[in-house]
Amino acid sequence: MTADQAAPAAIEASGLRRTFGDVVAVDGVDLEVPTGAVLGLLGPDGAGKSTLIRMLATVLRPDAGDAHVQGFSVTRQPGKVTPRIGYMSQKFALYPDLSVAENIEFFARLRGVPAAERKERSRALLTGMGLADFLDRQAGRLSGGMKQKLFLATTLMHRPEVLLLDEPTTGVDPVSRREFWRILADLRGADRHGAGTTVLVATPYMDEAERCTDVIFLDGGRVRHHGSPAEIKALVPGRLFELRAAEPRTALGAVETVPGVLAAHLYGDIVRVLADTGDAAEVEARLAAAGVLGRVRAVAVDMETAFAVLAELNRAGSNRAESNRAEPNRERTAP
Repeated sequence: MTADQAAPAAIEASGLRRTFGDVVAVDGVDLEVPTGAVLGLLGPDGAGKSTLIRMLATVLRPDAGDAHVQGFSVTRQPGKVTPRIGYMSQKFALYPDLSVAENIEFFARLRGVPAAERKERSRALLTGMGLADFLDRQAGRLSGGMKQKLFLATTLMHRPEVLLLDEPTTGVDPVSRREFWRILADLRGADRHGAGTTVLVATPYMDEAERCTDVIFLDGGRVRHHGSPAEIKALVPGRLFELRAAEPRTALGAVETVPGVLAAHLYGDIVRVLADTGDAAEVEARLAAAGVLGRVRAVAVDMETAFAVLAELNRAGSNRAESNRAEPNRERTAP
């Protein structure tokens, strides 16, 4: 490859589709992930995130379309794809009765890691993940965060070029989640071949989405939005305010009916209000006129709000589309 030629994308997908009976889980997904990127995959439950990851990992075969991982087709060359990826499913998938060291050794052998490299590689990974003092502990006796770090260590033993992670920190405590993401950040540095590891990670945590270089919002099996975290947040219309009221849940119901309010949702015991215009004083007065009392302040849009608002807008758009499709049918059947 010459200097003026761009390196190929680590992951490229075109028209990926997968159904389960009458359910369309992934519906014509196009995707391009640059080498070294950390791509966050977001979306509500049932959006198709796990199905998409499993197709890229060659676990599921697409009904239509294809994807290339490091230049190899997941449908025609799965045997070329699997040595180049590391895949972590949602559930802990190691042997609970084997020790930390035994799990590392077993999966290193399974992945064909040469004996000369296994000891040095496992020592470096376990030290970096804070597991070096637990070599003899059974995996089943580790904490949730330690289990996931061990799972990641076994996944990294063969030096995969692409990591496919399906909600790897679900149920893990916040401290362990931060440590897990520190490890992922370190992987973005250049390896011995001069290219950073590419990561595609599905996550339900919006603070983790903020750490990604790019984000894809998947809903109904389709890519609805794609961009950097800043670009995704910029898609949210209006201005965001926080309302502190005595009865947040009661206030939420009333806020949603106030003219000029585009969306509202609870954030802990705070009501987040997306308004079409105005400053904090104007929005507070507008709410008070509708009987909603409380202190209002303007805040910056974060990924939590972007997720909630975009999901709501997508649902509203889908409902309108369904209504428009149904309307001609009603006209044809009218007497």
